[in-house]
Amino acid sequence: MKYCYANRRQAAFPDVFSTWSARPEHFTDTWLRAVSDAGYDGLEVGANTLDLLDGAAGVEAFKNRLEGFGLPIVAVRAGGSLIEAKSSRSNLDVMRRSVDYAGAVGASLVVGNLMAPQRYLPAGWEPTGMVHSQDGSKDAPIYLYERVADLIRPVCDSAAGRGVTVAIEMHHASPIDNSWSALLLCDLVDRRNFGINPDIGNLAWAYHESEETPEDNVRALAGVAVYWHCKNVVRVNHPENERSVAWKVSLEDGEMDYRFLMTAMVESGYDGYVAIEGGRVGDQFQMDTRSLRYMRELESEVTAGETKVP
Repeated sequence: MKYCYANRRQAAFPDVFSTWSARPEHFTDTWLRAVSDAGYDGLEVGANTLDLLDGAAGVEAFKNRLEGFGLPIVAVRAGGSLIEAKSSRSNLDVMRRSVDYAGAVGASLVVGNLMAPQRYLPAGWEPTGMVHSQDGSKDAPIYLYERVADLIRPVCDSAAGRGVTVAIEMHHASPIDNSWSALLLCDLVDRRNFGINPDIGNLAWAYHESEETPEDNVRALAGVAVYWHCKNVVRVNHPENERSVAWKVSLEDGEMDYRFLMTAMVESGYDGYVAIEGGRVGDQFQMDTRSLRYMRELESEVTAGETKVP
C-alpha cells in the first residue's frame, strides 16, 4: 500500500491555514518539509486550490514544487452533492475539472463525497450523532441513486482515457453513508474505474447509534475500495437524548479496530492509497504521524501473516 496525507489542518509556525480554503501559497516550505519528513508518499489536494492557479502553466509549476519536496499530488479532491438543486450543477463541474487536473498533475484518483451544506442546523453545528442525517440513505428513493449514477458515469468515461479512477466517499449526511448504499451506487455506475472510499469513521459518527459495525462494513466494502480515508473517533453516547458526541483521535487510540480493518483490506487484495485523514486541531504532526507509523506497522504485521480476520 501507499500512504497519502489527507490533511485537515495546515499549520506550521508562524502560519495557520484552513485546508478547505487553502490557497497555493498556503503550502509553505516549512509545512511541506514537515509533511515530507513524516514519510508520506503523496498529498490529497483540493480542486479549490488548483482553481486558483494561473492556468495550465500555474498547475504545472505547483505540481513541480510539491514534487520537489517528494510529495506528488496523488488524489484531487472534488466533492459536493449531486442531488441538491442549488449546487448540483456546480459540483458536477468541479468533478469534471478535477479529472482534468488529475490528468495534468499525474494523479490517478479523483475523490469526493455527496454531502450538501446543512440546511437546518445552526451554523457551526457538527451534523453527526443524531437521529436524523440530512440526505441520508434511510430516506433516499431509488431514483436518487439512478440519477447520481447517470451523472457520474460520463465523468468516469472521460477519466478512463487518462488513467484516472473516481472514488465516492462513504460519508455521513449523504446518500452514500453505509455499505448497502455504497454497493448500490457501484452497481449502478458500473464502470471499472469507479469505486468507493470506505471512510469508516463517517459510519461511526453518522448517527447516535451506528447502522452497522466497522467490521461488517469493511467486509462488505473492501472489494470495491479504490481509496481509503482513515480516521478514528471516540464517542460518548447519550441514549436518553438520542445523541452522540464524537471527536477525532489518532488511529491507534479510537474505538475502531484498525488491526481488523487493515487485515480485511489486505486480504481483499487492496493495494491502493491509505489516506491519513488528519486532525483538525492541536499538533497535527504529532497526531497524524503517529497514525501513519501505526498503519505502516499494521500493514507489515498483517502481510507477514500475524493476524487474520475471523
